[in-house]
Amino acid sequence: MGLVKPFAFVLMPFDVSFDDVYKLGIQATATERGVVAERVDEQVFSETMLERIYRQIDAADFIIADMTGRNPNVFYEVGYAHACGKLCTLLTSDAGDIPFDLKHHRHLVYGGSIQTLKRLLAPEIDWLIAEMERRTAVPLTVQLKETSGFLNKKEWRATAEVSMTLDMHNRTEKRSPEIEAIYLHTGGGWEYSQGAEECPSTQSDLDDYVLRHFLKPPVTRLSPGAWAPLKLLGRKRVWSKFDGTEAKDNYRMVGHATLEIATSEGTFREVLNLDVMADEIPF
Repeated sequence: MGLVKPFAFVLMPFDVSFDDVYKLGIQATATERGVVAERVDEQVFSETMLERIYRQIDAADFIIADMTGRNPNVFYEVGYAHACGKLCTLLTSDAGDIPFDLKHHRHLVYGGSIQTLKRLLAPEIDWLIAEMERRTAVPLTVQLKETSGFLNKKEWRATAEVSMTLDMHNRTEKRSPEIEAIYLHTGGGWEYSQGAEECPSTQSDLDDYVLRHFLKPPVTRLSPGAWAPLKLLGRKRVWSKFDGTEAKDNYRMVGHATLEIATSEGTFREVLNLDVMADEIPF
């Protein structure tokens, strides 16, 4: 018996204009990488289509979703996949089709070119396979679940505040090792708090970062299949009247951080990509 191939469930509008993108771009590239990629409309099933979509999202090893045109059904299905903690890669012909609250998720912009899609998607599928295998072997993984931004603007300075919710998962069948400490590595100028408690910080010992913030672990260990939320508030000054510039009404905060979990059995790291708009009135 041969090895079971990874299964990618494809979410996209059911429109003939997407047929080449699906067949020649997504499915062909997946097949070349040893992955079975299917869309619900080519499957045979007895339940309703929505029930089938739910079941296939649950069964999939990862999700590939084309967000082109902002199809509401695709957005809804992607939201369900994210809620299930599934690995998701978003595709779009136009970067404007991915709103700010989804930009911190992995996404590829192919500009309407199938050749570009294949070139970008091939290494992405390789990463998805590797990440899927890592998650089933590593007892602790972290997912950036939600972000929101707020601009706290005063007469003489403006501070961007970024709320983050991280989900810590144990997707294995064994209990996680004991969590000894959690650190968030960021660029300079950031301060973090958990609830009303400020997070101490010191110089980072990782390349490309400036600060290391100490976070209080939400739990000491995770049982098989368990998860725990980790909520943070980050603050960074983005303007001062002494800068000699005009204050803006909003600031886009783009970058990455690394969450480091020190345990009794080793250290686990997860890179978190951030892309959030800090407005005076967040929506």
